[in-house]
Amino acid sequence: MTDYVLIHGAWHGSWCWARVRRLLAAGAHGVFTPTLTGVGERSHLLSRDVGLDTHIADVANLMIWENLRDVVLVGHSYGGFVARHVADRMPDRIRSLIYLDAFVPENGKTLFDYLPDNGEGDRKLAVAHGDGWRVPPRPASAFAVNAADAAWVDRQCTMHPLSSLEAPAQISGACDSIATIGYILARGFEGPFGQFYAKAGERGWWREELACGHDVMLDMPNELTALLLQGRSSHAEA
Repeated sequence: MTDYVLIHGAWHGSWCWARVRRLLAAGAHGVFTPTLTGVGERSHLLSRDVGLDTHIADVANLMIWENLRDVVLVGHSYGGFVARHVADRMPDRIRSLIYLDAFVPENGKTLFDYLPDNGEGDRKLAVAHGDGWRVPPRPASAFAVNAADAAWVDRQCTMHPLSSLEAPAQISGACDSIATIGYILARGFEGPFGQFYAKAGERGWWREELACGHDVMLDMPNELTALLLQGRSSHAEA
């Protein structure tokens, strides 16, 4: 049995992992899908004080209090920012680190540094619809979510704290010492993630592609679960 910790992206919550969670649990694995503070069913906790450090603590504290070790840690989209920090702070607890169509920040870089418009679009949305500090969710169609799930995803997504997207990464590099690291790219979404996929190849991480939209866990849960199960070991080093 392996313990999986799956971190969702901006505007999402634990709900987006339900299908993958069931599939992994059916294999007798432990599955933890924490909802980050201020979004999803924890949207009532959103405040100006919630930021990247809060979200890192959400996951790090889960791992400490549940005494999780030898973990497969997965970060999707913005969750890659969170996962990289958690892995950097407690690499001894992590067996495998998997970035799922995710941001992989370098030290000192913000998430907005990796967007073509440097986050200007999100900042304008926050001013127009989020009192200047909350970013309203982008429509599911913008992330190429499958048509059957799009309306549901639009209903489920909630505001996200702008400050978490503007916070510079504080990475020592310990996260890159983890024995098994991989990157899964959603090939059906024209997002900013190709740069991280290319960098993963340069770093010698294992890489896979899935022909779907950005919310891989919704579009291709079976195929994703199979890759996560393989990702428990250095399956792609060969």
